[in-house]
Amino acid sequence: MRFIEIDLFGVYVAPMSLMLIGAWILTIALQRIGARFALLQHVWHPALFVFAVYVIALSLIVLTVAR
Repeated sequence: MRFIEIDLFGVYVAPMSLMLIGAWILTIALQRIGARFALLQHVWHPALFVFAVYVIALSLIVLTVAR
């Protein structure tokens, strides 16, 4: 698949920006699930862990779309 601009209400948006927003929303959802079960208390550096989860989510979205 080619990554071409997407027309949203007359504004051309890069598809990567939509993937970034999607990964951010997915990370927030996963962070809330983790907070509910107190999973972030078991990691050494919670902010670094959340960033790593964001990068993994973004990578999965990009690989899924590019396939």
